[in-house]
Order: sequence, then structure tokens, then C-alpha cells
Amino acid sequence: MRKILIVGGVAGGATAAARLRRLNEQDEIIIFERDEYISFANCGLPYYIGDVIKDRKKLLVQTVEGMSKRFNLDIRNFSEVINVDREKKTVTVRKIKTGETYIESYDILILSPGAKPLRPNIDGIDETKNLFVLRNILDADTIRNFIDENKPKSAVVIGGGFIGVEMAENLSKRGIKVTLVEKMNQVLAPLDFEMAQLVHQELNAHDVDLILSNGIASFKDNGCKVILESGLALDTDMIILSIGVAPEIPCKQLSVSSVENPLAKSCGLALGGRGHIKTTKQLQTIDEKTGQVIDDIYAIGDAIQVTDFITGTDTAIPLAWPANRQGRLVADHINGIDISYDGSLGASVLKVFDLTVASVGNNERQLKAKGINYKAIHAHRPNHASYYPGATNIALKLLFDPDSGKILGAQAVGREGTEKRIDVIAAAIRLGGTIRNLPELELCYAPPFSAAKDPVNILGYIACNVADNVYDMVHWNEIDEIVANGGYLLDVRTPAEFDKGHINGAINIELDALRDRINEIKVPKDTPIYVYCRVGLRAYLAIKILKANGFKKVYNLSGGYLTYKGAKYKVKNTQVN
Repeated sequence: MRKILIVGGVAGGATAAARLRRLNEQDEIIIFERDEYISFANCGLPYYIGDVIKDRKKLLVQTVEGMSKRFNLDIRNFSEVINVDREKKTVTVRKIKTGETYIESYDILILSPGAKPLRPNIDGIDETKNLFVLRNILDADTIRNFIDENKPKSAVVIGGGFIGVEMAENLSKRGIKVTLVEKMNQVLAPLDFEMAQLVHQELNAHDVDLILSNGIASFKDNGCKVILESGLALDTDMIILSIGVAPEIPCKQLSVSSVENPLAKSCGLALGGRGHIKTTKQLQTIDEKTGQVIDDIYAIGDAIQVTDFITGTDTAIPLAWPANRQGRLVADHINGIDISYDGSLGASVLKVFDLTVASVGNNERQLKAKGINYKAIHAHRPNHASYYPGATNIALKLLFDPDSGKILGAQAVGREGTEKRIDVIAAAIRLGGTIRNLPELELCYAPPFSAAKDPVNILGYIACNVADNVYDMVHWNEIDEIVANGGYLLDVRTPAEFDKGHINGAINIELDALRDRINEIKVPKDTPIYVYCRVGLRAYLAIKILKANGFKKVYNLSGGYLTYKGAKYKVKNTQVN
């Protein structure tokens, strides 16, 4: 019989404990959880605050009593592990309610402490009476009770990540006027700018003000006034601070600029540059001095550094799926099953009012930072057969290596069926598929659900055309400068479409008249011609005609006018406009 200690519950720790018991009935398994609840649906917390989830009990995946009995576990909540002695193979535990400490020995230790919301040292933050972060059920209770008791009319959400955007939506559902402030020029960092612009439109359409490229300078009047770096002052009844997370620090509070993790440091574990615990592919920790594997201490979840499955670089992905998967694999390895955690894709999905936002892998910003060669393409496709009632558009983006065809990332913004397309691409990436495989995927089709050529197939066709030099792409953020420098821009939409809106400097010859009017294009055959339509399909057909008539350098505007127009959206906020 072995004695296995698990530090932290929720996704990683609770999953590991349940799997350990299924594999071995004799081991003694003890879980230490600093908070009250051992296993809860933290991803559902914003929706509980928004009163979408009305029954609080539904957030409790397992209670301490229920999980203890079902899996024969010793679960000690309100218990914080504050030190690890590797030589003696013991941990020091502090009882939260009494402050009492005691020593517990172990044969195997699993660290699953999670991550905590960042709380920077901003002037006036300690005097705020209405500032909240969201990490656990207690936080959710506190926020919901504040709303119920104080009936706030306005809120400032600081940070445009997943939690920030979800909180903006759910506070709005409670009738609160929300202003979302983000230091970057966009919300949702996994998206590229033109894709995030679709989210900006959706937030504005639901009366959420957006203030981008602006940070917080200070808080005044106990949090009733938020002063931005631009000098703008926002009056507010409540504040949600959601600027990211850092690996949990169980021992003591450190400044957010520190990369130290005292629990890991106390037992000499190797850490990454942002303070995450380094692990092997078997999720065993590593000695910071010798680089040797520590075979009796594992680490999982939001606190660890992982490998980007696509690029092989170091990253950290604080999401539920990796934590659950890692918890299972650790239990398997402890019980002699050969496993390997080869990295994370970072697949994610988010509801933003009526939109679904999904992504997997790397975006352009990340690929540029890593120096990875790539091509980007866009597509706009209906979520099901356009003739079946209720079809809506999905905007898609694919990033790939033009030489190998390796898929590097994908993004999609739309309504019903959006995440399904990213799921398919995520599966293709995990199984080693390339852009050549996307057209070959035989996906479910019936008019209410898809089209005979699924949007994923279409992405594959476009990517293969680009990789095979059928044509090349020009992008929304390049075309204005190209035209300003004298580039020839051809709009092949109908005159009626052109009159409703077009790119300045474009010449309109609709596709169906192009063969008859080809002589109107009075430029040398080796002059670059940039072609666009609404989404790219008619432009592709026009390119084939132009090439057949001797034009050699023809480019398709990726995603067409729809992508260009969306990317040029002017964000609205009533605080400034």
C-alpha cells in the first residue's frame, strides 16, 4: 500500500484521485484543498452570477462527503500545504480555520494547486470596496450577493480575456451597464485582430462599451471611480478584475511581477520563466539544480509549464481539458501504465451573447514571435445549407506552413456549429493531418447541419490552392497601402454590391461580365492585380479567367470584402464617443 498525497482538487487533483482509486483499491489517498469545495464547475461561475444557472447546487460536481465515500478518499478541505520536504518525504499542512500546522508523510506527491487571478499593485486598489475577482464558488457567491443586495447600475470589467468577456455578458444579463477595459487593442488574445473585431461588434451590439489600448492608472473613491492611463475617469458601482492568472502560490503572497512559486521553490523544483512548474512527458517534476527527474513528485493543471503540441515551444494553458487529461495520466503512470503527455493544443470555445468564438493552436502574433513561416487564409461559409432556413455565417481563419502543409492554428466566429469546425481541425492536428487532409474529411451532411462541402473542407481547398501557387493571398491590413501606392484593385461583385460599399480605389467589373470586358484592364500582363469579392469565391473564379488571359501576378483578397469591412469596424463606447 502506498500513501499518495494530492495538493489541490477541482479538475486536475479530483480527476487524479478518482482514477487512482479505480486503478488501485489499497492505496491511501489524501487530498488537501485550501477552499471549501473539492470539485466544482468553475467554468460555470459567470453563468451563475448572470442567473443563467439558477441552482447553485448544479455547480458542485462532487461534494467532500460524496466523493470521499464513493472513492474511499481522505479529503481534507480548508487545508493548505505550505511546505514540502523532499528528503524526509513530508509536507507541512496548515488548517485554514485554526492556523494549526501538522506534518504528513508521503510515498508519492501530486501537485495540483491551480492558478489564481492576478491582482496588481495599482494605486488605490486596497481601498476599493466594490472590486472582485472570480476564481471559485466563494468569489461567485460574493459577487452575486453584492449584485442582489446593492443593485448596481454600472460595472467596469478590467481585462478582455475569457473571464472578462463572460462576466461582461453575464453582468449585462443582470441589467448592469458594462464598460470593458482592455490594455491590448482587442479582446480575446487567442484571436487575431480581424477575428476579434467580430466580437467587438457583438459586444457593442449588446450595449457593452469597449475601451481598448488603455490600462488602469488608479482607483479613487473606494473604487467608485476608475482612472485610466489616458486620464479618462469612469464612474462605476462595481469592478471585476480579470487581467489573467498566475500559478497558485500556496505559501504567501508575492508581487505579480515575481516568477517565484514558493511551494515549488521549497522543494527545489525547476520552474519556467513565468513561474510554472516544469515536468517531463510523464508529468514528473524536475530538480532545479541537477535537472534530474523527481520520480515521486508529479505536477498537473494550471500550475505547470507544458509543450505547445504544434510548435514544440514552452507554454502554459490554464484550461479544464488539459488539467483533466493530466490528472488521469498521472494516475496511470503511478500504477505502471506507460503514458506520455505530448503537449497541449489550447483548443477553446467561448459564448459571447449570440456568438460562438472558438480557436485552436497558434495565431499570427504567436507565429511571428516564434519566427515560424506561415500562410493565413480566411473563409466565410454558412453553418448549414444556405437554402435551409436559419443559415448563419461562420467566419473562419486557418494558419499553415505552406511548404509542409502542417496546420498551425485555426479560429472561427459564428453561431450554431462554429465550435464543431474547430473541433474537427483540432482532431486533424492531433492525428498529424495537414491541409491536404482537410478536403478529404468525410463529415456529416444534411441540410439542417452542414453543406455537402463543409466549411472545413473549403478551408482545405483554399489552403491547397495557396500552397500549390494557384494564386497567392493579400490581406485586409495590406490592401489600403497597396492601392495608395498605385496597385490595381479589381472588385468582381455586382454593381449593386459595389454601390453599397467598396474599398477605395477599386475598379468594378463583375465576374459574369469579366470575359467580355477583359480589355478594360489596361495594365501590362505582368502587373500585379488584386481581386476581391464578398468572401473570396468569385475572386478565385475571376483569377482563373485572368490567368487564362495571360495575367501572371494575380492575388485574392483573403476573406474578401466581408473580412476587410469587419476588420475596419470602429469600436463604440459611450464614455468617449
